[in-house]
Amino acid sequence: MPEGHKIHRLARDQSRLLAGERLSLRSPQGRFAEGAAELDGRTLGRIEARGKHLLYHFEGDRLLHVHLGLYGKFRAFKDEEPEVRGQVRVAAACPVGGFHLVGPNQCDLWTPEDAESLRGRLGPDPLAKGDKPDRMVERISASRAAIGGLLLDQSVVAGVGNIYRADVLFLLGIHPLTPGRDVAPERLNELWTKLRELLRLGVKYDRIITADPAVVGKPYGRMRREERLLIYKAERCPRCGGPVETHTVAARRVDACPKCQPLE
Repeated sequence: MPEGHKIHRLARDQSRLLAGERLSLRSPQGRFAEGAAELDGRTLGRIEARGKHLLYHFEGDRLLHVHLGLYGKFRAFKDEEPEVRGQVRVAAACPVGGFHLVGPNQCDLWTPEDAESLRGRLGPDPLAKGDKPDRMVERISASRAAIGGLLLDQSVVAGVGNIYRADVLFLLGIHPLTPGRDVAPERLNELWTKLRELLRLGVKYDRIITADPAVVGKPYGRMRREERLLIYKAERCPRCGGPVETHTVAARRVDACPKCQPLE
């Protein structure tokens, strides 16, 4: 599933091309036919990214809400629209380009009230302008649950997925099984700052990068996939060289080094 950096990158790139354009919308697959008909011919104002959700704000207070889930993806194009391939839920086009949306987990016609309800359910987004860590710190500090699970709870912090949670906990030396209330608030603020730094880097390069280029010996843009990550799916700790342990937290695999991330 795409993590928050990818959603914000999609919003940025699509906004640059489509914001302010009058779009033709249809649903070749048919599963969003009524919603597409409602939005067809409206001008797109802006695209908002919140955690793992995309909100397309159209004139007339109508929104397209998209959550890609595990299998959803966009096929973007410029200028002439290509032939539809596969099960395209939404085809959006205008003279400068558009996209085909395939296999999203959620694709809905929303009102501004629906969007506000979503914002209220989500935790703060490290990439969202104006969002601060206060609610995240409060929720984690009050919980006995493992911090490795809390970081995947989108009501605690929005946009973090399996890779970012593993590597940010490794960078801060926090074991994923540590109860949230046992992590000091100042450490949680450090975690927020590091998440924001890593997610912004992900938006810039359109890929998850948690490794230090000074350690790898290559600039960000030249790192191979196995060089870009730290503890996630690693067999040996990149810091001490010891064996990496695998745990299941929130029904997902998370890796940790027992020496560099001691469970106290």
